[in-house]
Amino acid sequence: MKKQPVLVLLAAGMGSRYGGLKQIDPIDAAGNLIIDFSIYDAIRAGFHDLVFIIKHEIEQDFMDAIGSRISRRANVKCAFQEMNKLPHGLKAPEGRTKPLGTTHALLCAGEAIGGRPFCAINADDYYGPTAYQRIHQYLCSPRP
Repeated sequence: MKKQPVLVLLAAGMGSRYGGLKQIDPIDAAGNLIIDFSIYDAIRAGFHDLVFIIKHEIEQDFMDAIGSRISRRANVKCAFQEMNKLPHGLKAPEGRTKPLGTTHALLCAGEAIGGRPFCAINADDYYGPTAYQRIHQYLCSPRP
């Protein structure tokens, strides 16, 4: 049986330049979030398994604003970017509290991705429907 691709959404950003959690702030008069448009396009393209990489501190706000609503249309999992989740023998620099970046975030989501093909996006960017259609098609295509 072929493994279904996963859409991984990087949503752990702190929004320090923005001044808040832009992942859950509406962008239009109807109350839509930018991530709503991405998820809509991704589901239409065939992605039905979504992994949101977030921080524990925003879990409840995130689930209230996004996760519980989206879980009616797709399989939703959360992964947490935590400083102590590092490969054996490695540790974060002393005193570091800021997340370690995209590669670390994906490492933290490894269990939720489960060895399936995946595409990772930034939760606060918009890519358009064609991007999701093409990447889903690619991830579902046979490999030599």
